[in-house]
Amino acid sequence: MEEHKDISVPWYLVSGFGAHLKATSRTLVIQKNGQVEEIPLTSIRHLLVMGGHFVHSGVISRLLSSGACVSFFEADGEPLGILKPFGFHYDDLVREAQQKAFSHSYAMAITKGSLHSRIRALQRLEEDLGEALFYEGEFEIMEKSLAELEFLVRVEEVRRIHRLVTDMYYEILARTFPHELGFRRRSPRPHQDVVNTLLSFGYGLLFGNACVAAIGAHLDPDIGFLHRGKGGLVNDLIDPFKTEMVDIPISILVREGIPEDEYECGPARCTLSDELIHTVIGRIRESIRQDLIDNQVLALCDALLKKTEYVVRPCQGT
Repeated sequence: MEEHKDISVPWYLVSGFGAHLKATSRTLVIQKNGQVEEIPLTSIRHLLVMGGHFVHSGVISRLLSSGACVSFFEADGEPLGILKPFGFHYDDLVREAQQKAFSHSYAMAITKGSLHSRIRALQRLEEDLGEALFYEGEFEIMEKSLAELEFLVRVEEVRRIHRLVTDMYYEILARTFPHELGFRRRSPRPHQDVVNTLLSFGYGLLFGNACVAAIGAHLDPDIGFLHRGKGGLVNDLIDPFKTEMVDIPISILVREGIPEDEYECGPARCTLSDELIHTVIGRIRESIRQDLIDNQVLALCDALLKKTEYVVRPCQGT
């Protein structure tokens, strides 16, 4: 994951390993891989440190004294902790708005964006492969389900449509993979086939990027609208991006062919070789657009605080 160079959001992410962070009275100085970057402290309201880096104590004191927060994450995006100035309450404001929000409208927006992305991706894939992917009536069912959303008044009904179309999406996508890989549909962990394992690995990377952004915006990552439980909001954020940022690069990798000695699948689980993991990380790093994730998080914050319509904007390819 690359650092977000354009400070268009009030948080700043330092990812990877080995960066040296120092601060002057007005500037955050980041040295990494022989390059030096200087960012005005006034442009940072939340510094996000992801992975292993060297942080001078002056960075902490300068940011806290200016009213900014500092959060730390594991390299995969797992949150570790947050430092906040005394008397800091903005996170309470946005989280209160998140708790009081009308779940239906947000769940509807997320579902529309996600299902539209998946249906269009299958159409493009069918064109690219030059062969029919849909069985008779499948495409019509998916399109009809998407149109039906407008008339649903209960969140559980929205979730039902989301599950139906998403399940169909993976079953249709499975037809483009070698049959011997054993992928028929998405399955719960532990996975027994390499495709499900690769998808879950890619979703984990995407989850980490979105979790960092959500915490940077002081959102509660566990208060979702469409998804419930731990990481519910983060799953809401990544669902419309899964197709372009994970499914497509993983699908291309699978169709290119994965050597059998790069993974081992059994009744208990499927394990990936270090080389295959390295390859997947490279593909996903190129496809994950942190700027799009950041913009979606900003759109959510605006909708919550200003009580405006929440619009989900998937990748341009969809």
